Amino acid sequence: MSAALNIDFGSLPNYASPAYPAFYDADVRAQTNIPQGNLPDDRVATLGRVLFYDRSLSINGAVSCASCHQRATGFGDSRRFSLGFSGVEFTGAHSMRLANAVFYRAGSAFWDKRATSLEEQASKPLQHPIEMGFEAGKGGIDALVERLRTKAYYPPLFELAFGDAALSEERIKRALAQFERSIVSFDSKWDRAARQAYVPGIPGKGLAGDLPGFTAEENRGNALFIKPRELGGLGCSACHEPPSFALSPNARSNGLDAGETTVFKSPSLKNVGLGTFFMHDGRFSSLEAVVEHYNSGVQAGPALDSRLTLPGNIPRRLSLSVSDKKALVAFLKTLSDESLQTDPKFADPFR
Repeated sequence: MSAALNIDFGSLPNYASPAYPAFYDADVRAQTNIPQGNLPDDRVATLGRVLFYDRSLSINGAVSCASCHQRATGFGDSRRFSLGFSGVEFTGAHSMRLANAVFYRAGSAFWDKRATSLEEQASKPLQHPIEMGFEAGKGGIDALVERLRTKAYYPPLFELAFGDAALSEERIKRALAQFERSIVSFDSKWDRAARQAYVPGIPGKGLAGDLPGFTAEENRGNALFIKPRELGGLGCSACHEPPSFALSPNARSNGLDAGETTVFKSPSLKNVGLGTFFMHDGRFSSLEAVVEHYNSGVQAGPALDSRLTLPGNIPRRLSLSVSDKKALVAFLKTLSDESLQTDPKFADPFR
């Protein structure tokens, strides 16, 4: 279709029907945020992949979506704050990881949930004055659409995806959202162990006990994370739900700042161990610091999740031992999924 692209259009990758393991059962698969108006399609997701990696989507051709959502860091950013198209100005937020975004049932996007869907989110960075630069004073999204029409590979791609070559913001949003939803993670060390331990029909489905191939420290971390407090755990999984580790739709904020009123969301914890900065403002630079926040740093405020409080809205202090904190970090690192870094269907498609 185009000499610019390294894609076999006679045999497109499978984006629409992932080969989920058994423990991604019907209950889990029912938790997706896929809208009826944008059902998965390999052709549309392929277009989305090209758009995701194309630097033409920035006003000066300097950055793409992938510049801030880097495959090597679990489709997150290696910088604390994301660098805009100018190469000088930074955004005010840390770009969140994208893996398993499809399993956030609430469906909203951005840290502050200001977009109601991945479709609505998709075009916001394109029009941002720092991120990608197609703001209103520079022609807005219409200027971007006109630019894409001049690229020889886009009219055929849009025709492949939608049946005709018409380019529009709506179609760009649908394609980008489909590609983002296709980035699903189920081949981490934790997943490979869960394949063996999964027992449907029992409490916890066999995933809260010792997992095969885990070290004693990793299993201690797994138990602390997944088991509820009444069974000796910390109940982390009530908000970060296995096996996708996406955030529960009823979760509120985690008490980063005293008096916090904004209810922030979290990405899935899959590939959290590949990150270098954490939280919406990237304030923590290690998993150890993240664990310590939940251990001793949660602050009271109107947005704080009740699961992080004692009666009287007093922030809970976990008083974890040094070994238990290390166990939680070891567990979080088992969620890294190297397959997302090596699977060709998630790679840069440009030659």
